[in-house]
Amino acid sequence: MKKLLSLAIFTLLSLQVFAAEEWEAKWISRAYCAGTGNTWIAFRKNVELKEIPAEVPAKIAADSKYWLWINGEMVVFEGGLKRGPAPGDGYYDTVDIAPWLKPGNNCIAVLVWYFGRSGFSHMSSGTPALLFEARAGNVKILSDDSWDACEHFAYGTASGKAPNYRLSESNVRYDARKYNSDWYKGSSKHMGSAYEIGVKPGDPPFGKLVPRPIPLWKDYGLKDYESVRRSGDTLVCKLPYNAQFSAYLELEAPAGRLIGLHTDHDSVGTEKCVHGEYVTKEGVQSYEHLPWMNGDYMYYIVPEDVTVTKLQFRETGYDTSFSGYFRCDDELLNEYWQKAQRTLYVCMRDTYMDCPDRERAQWWGDEVHELTEAFYALSPSSWALARKGMLEMVNWAMPDGSLYAPVPCSNWFKELAQQSLASVGWFGFHNYWFYSGDDSIIPLVYPAVHRYLHECWKLDPDDLPLERTNGWNWADAGKDIDKVALLHPWYYLALKGEQAMAGQISKIDDVGVDEGIMDRLKESYNRLYWTGSCYKTPGYEGPADDRVQALAVVSGIAGPDKYDAILKVLDERQEAETYFMRYVIDAYFIMGRPDKALERMHSFYPSIMEEDCSTLWEHRNHINSRNHAWSGHGIIHMGQRIAGIEPLKPGFREFSIKPQMGSLKHVECGVDTAFGMIEVRLDRKGKRINAVISVPEGTAAVYTDSRGRRHALPSGKHSITL
Repeated sequence: MKKLLSLAIFTLLSLQVFAAEEWEAKWISRAYCAGTGNTWIAFRKNVELKEIPAEVPAKIAADSKYWLWINGEMVVFEGGLKRGPAPGDGYYDTVDIAPWLKPGNNCIAVLVWYFGRSGFSHMSSGTPALLFEARAGNVKILSDDSWDACEHFAYGTASGKAPNYRLSESNVRYDARKYNSDWYKGSSKHMGSAYEIGVKPGDPPFGKLVPRPIPLWKDYGLKDYESVRRSGDTLVCKLPYNAQFSAYLELEAPAGRLIGLHTDHDSVGTEKCVHGEYVTKEGVQSYEHLPWMNGDYMYYIVPEDVTVTKLQFRETGYDTSFSGYFRCDDELLNEYWQKAQRTLYVCMRDTYMDCPDRERAQWWGDEVHELTEAFYALSPSSWALARKGMLEMVNWAMPDGSLYAPVPCSNWFKELAQQSLASVGWFGFHNYWFYSGDDSIIPLVYPAVHRYLHECWKLDPDDLPLERTNGWNWADAGKDIDKVALLHPWYYLALKGEQAMAGQISKIDDVGVDEGIMDRLKESYNRLYWTGSCYKTPGYEGPADDRVQALAVVSGIAGPDKYDAILKVLDERQEAETYFMRYVIDAYFIMGRPDKALERMHSFYPSIMEEDCSTLWEHRNHINSRNHAWSGHGIIHMGQRIAGIEPLKPGFREFSIKPQMGSLKHVECGVDTAFGMIEVRLDRKGKRINAVISVPEGTAAVYTDSRGRRHALPSGKHSITL
């Protein structure tokens, strides 16, 4: 049943990409609204209903975000996605509002937050607007000029430096003296009329509207902080972990007092992130700061004549669960897993993000790590976020076919050539398809991938790709990077991914072309770049780059005859930074040296971990952001290599059990698939591993015994010796 549901979801997503929507509703705004950045507009409509159908689907689109109440009850807490399924286009939500409707008079209220500026992962339309359409049976609720609308003047811009140019959000101030807080209940009579913008849905500036391809946010409800203490004028509140949340407070105060709302993540170095402010009205009051922030700590800066009676937070986030797990007899690895899983989750929302504070940007170098981490750490609902990112990447291709990140975006257009190759290749697009089993994505992205690899990239006479220097030639942080020597294995891996996808959709000629180029590239690379002791670009005068050696192994270009020399380089040269460490550690496993992999984990992980921080740092030695997505790649090694769980057929219909425990004596791991949970328990005694394996219905596990013989295990629970 779970498998059929997942496949049905994938089919629905595929159909949604091409869905042609007919709308009766009109785009509306507020007449004479300035439409500058950080504008908030309140919309309201009273409707009389005789009967309520079992389901009333409402389609809702806005630039940029919205909150929905019906009859005074919250229905959607932050709806809408940042704009940009393709340049100029937007998304819309579908919400069943039937549970909140009643016979008689109904009050529909929508608060729209217009960012008014583009940034990484959002492209502004230039106009604050709402589109609302609910049709079912005799129910028809359409946005038009019969709605009430006015600017919500309590909202404004907070003092202090604005967020950096990467963020489309503003710092928000709420002045409780300026607006009736019960307007959404229908009590306020001081609202003007909505203005029909006169643009048909599908036309500029709002563009084509695509159904939301990911779930609405999960609302965890208001919760108490773990602890609250006072430090001078500041109430320091500890959250249970780094979360995406909205701050809430109840208080009694004179009018006009300013309360600062900050987190321990409202700046990263010199880069400003987001914060908020609240200005009190007279008397007893409450306030929830709607724009989400993130952090391990929340700070309320409170004047001395304000009495705070309650402090809480509302966590919201991507609707998935932490169903994947890994436990072992090494406490460092256990702690790392927990922080990596939390880092992955806090970097998921409208897109996969590199970090939830400084940028909130869909950098694809990060997403290549994240999308595979999700298969081992989270439930299947997480997969849709990678699918969304893949479609956005190909839809934002430049006119010449170049692929770049971050997208959606309207203030950054540089191609990171090596990251783009990683994205469309073996560990990116291919891994999404192969791990999920969602082959419906392949026809949608394959044309752009093929064009990028075979038209944008030019090859020299040895079939080695020529450098593309028209963008940002970034390969990793750190020093002594042999970028040319790294380029060729990335192109090889991109062809390997394309070849597999081409075979899946019967592009037989493309399979042959890719195979021919890969064979010649591999031969040329080994002939021209192998020095006898390492791979190095001819003429490169720097020391051997450990990244290059690792990627040669991971790609399959380096054969076992070169492993001893490569191992020596990896031991002597340790320049790879957090982004590339995934491939260095993976190379050790591929070369059959789990002891070396565990040693590198133990030497590197502490440099990106901190005791009083629930997430992982961007770079070693606690540099830059404290919640950076690419740092969690060890999740993949623990599930795929240490526990040995890896798909052999798309969607884990058939999977291998091939653990590499090294010095570990005990491992437990669970992977949530479309067929159900794969679970293994491993206990090593000497050279033997006693394993208990749970194989979901409809799948088979494959393992190799101590004599090298392969065995298949049908669905069920099995106890075996490896």
